[in-house]
Amino acid sequence: MEDTQPRIARESTPEGVCAVLWGRWTAADLAAPAHWAAVQASMRAHRATTVWDVRQVLRMDHAGAQLLWNGWGHQWPQQVLALPAQHAMLERVARLTEVAPAPQATSFWTLFLRLGAWVHAVAGQWLDAVRLLGQLLLDIGRLLRKPAKGPWRDISGHLYRIGATALPITALVGFLIGVVLAYLMSQQLRQFGADAFIVNILGISLIRELGPVLAAILIAGRSGSAITAQIGVMRVTEELDAMRVMGIAQGYRLVMPRALAMALAMPLLSVWTTVAALLGGMLASDLAMGLTPAYFLSALPKAVQLSNLWLAMGKSVVFGLMIALIGCHYGLRVLPNTQSLGQGTTASVVTSITMVILVDALFAVVFKDIGI
Repeated sequence: MEDTQPRIARESTPEGVCAVLWGRWTAADLAAPAHWAAVQASMRAHRATTVWDVRQVLRMDHAGAQLLWNGWGHQWPQQVLALPAQHAMLERVARLTEVAPAPQATSFWTLFLRLGAWVHAVAGQWLDAVRLLGQLLLDIGRLLRKPAKGPWRDISGHLYRIGATALPITALVGFLIGVVLAYLMSQQLRQFGADAFIVNILGISLIRELGPVLAAILIAGRSGSAITAQIGVMRVTEELDAMRVMGIAQGYRLVMPRALAMALAMPLLSVWTTVAALLGGMLASDLAMGLTPAYFLSALPKAVQLSNLWLAMGKSVVFGLMIALIGCHYGLRVLPNTQSLGQGTTASVVTSITMVILVDALFAVVFKDIGI
């Protein structure tokens, strides 16, 4: 019976001492765990051998040739004795095998070049953002000069998709945040007999800070990503190129309607989210501390000045414009491939949320003495 087990033997031949391959070097024969382990051990034991004889192999496919080439360390031994078909297969495997490049040592010059590339990329991002903002101001001036020719249908459509369709999720999240805050505060205030001050804490925190920021973060993840994806798909499907060929201004038809709709919707969503959060806090206060809704509603105007609400709505307008511009910015920078579309959408959401928090901190510092 023919011996088909793949193996390597060290033998003396007329050409000298060499490693001779026997058996069938195919994927089916090498798949057996015992055969695979034995062949791997033999390859390591004969790594220093300079002469290899594969003429006794009964059959060899590309799996066997690849195993042999890997065992040689991706380089030819000093002498290989093989039949023409075997030699051609080994050459084909050697030509098509990709060798991982050796890791380069990190030098000061390499780090300096990486820093320069990063600075150049950031500067390009800021330049495009400034250009987009300037174009938005020019488009708004054009709209004010000729309001009858403005893209009002696009603005109303975006206003509905950004604002009206976001009402359920913002109300739900705001209500739950209000309940959680009220329960946590009630546990601490009850220790000091300061139950009535929960109205002050909830009113200031929700109306001035948490309401606008929470609504902006939800809209950044919901509508900001949608803006980037919509414009990015237009880039992938070459609709933006078609608009340029037809002479349609991209800023006037794509950026400005979304920016105006977002700026109009965000203050309303902020008030809506704040009201839902206050209702949740009112319910939790009644259940946990016995403060009736009537007392909560009567004490809230005395605890929170109206200027806090105007400040929150002003912040929301800035948040809306910023989210829309960031979404359009990354959408216009998408390359015509799906990978760039996913990366641009992710970068848009992360940048929008980060900028919302940074701008809110800036507002808190600048207007720290207003409305308190």
